[in-house]
Amino acid sequence: MHITYLRDLFNLHRAKVIFGILLLLMTAQEIKAQGIGYRRKHLEFYDDKPIHYGILFAVPFTRFNIKHNSDFISKDSAFVIQSPTKFAFRMGFAINAFLTEHFDLRTTPSVSLYNRDVKFSYPNGTEKIEKRESTWIELPLLLKYKSLRRVNSRMYMIAGVTLGIETNVKRNRGGGSGRLDTKSSDVSLDYGVGYEQFFEFFKFAPELRFSHGLTNAFSPAKNSIGNGIGKMTTHTVTLYLNFE
Repeated sequence: MHITYLRDLFNLHRAKVIFGILLLLMTAQEIKAQGIGYRRKHLEFYDDKPIHYGILFAVPFTRFNIKHNSDFISKDSAFVIQSPTKFAFRMGFAINAFLTEHFDLRTTPSVSLYNRDVKFSYPNGTEKIEKRESTWIELPLLLKYKSLRRVNSRMYMIAGVTLGIETNVKRNRGGGSGRLDTKSSDVSLDYGVGYEQFFEFFKFAPELRFSHGLTNAFSPAKNSIGNGIGKMTTHTVTLYLNFE
């Protein structure tokens, strides 16, 4: 069975808490500003341009979702297989294409540095941790729904799919080496919510995005490690800082 520790739950929701506090502060500032009269509208003709470019920095909180197979009890000596939540780093750039008043087509090609773990716990009290340190190139295709702009701010929602490709794959990883092996590509379903704040020379947009892997990342090998694993999918919660 899979056991989730309290600290893992805290890590999963840390990005949500940070984004919620930031959103509350920005909303309070907007309400306060509306009561003091005239406010200058920054980048007034921003939406008249068909394409915008920007850069992004992000902090993903990621892990594997593990499902056991029918051999877990009979053939796997571990009694718990779990993947603790780990934080990572991502940077890239954004390309946003205007479609209509409320919809944009968006992509955020980026490079992500991941460190996902799979921990095996055995009845004698010992543990074994399989580390998956990897660099990924990720290419999302996203549809963005944005609210009407209110002076210098607006909310938006985003959804789409992402293709991920691992770039530093080692030859003969797993296999007969006695190590757990994972696949070097992934497709995920992404969705999230964000807040755009317009300043004099740029737009700042914090965003919280959820990503659920659609493909099985586990690669069965001839060694005995992972006999009880039937499927592993990625799960990531990411806090983005977008500048356009």
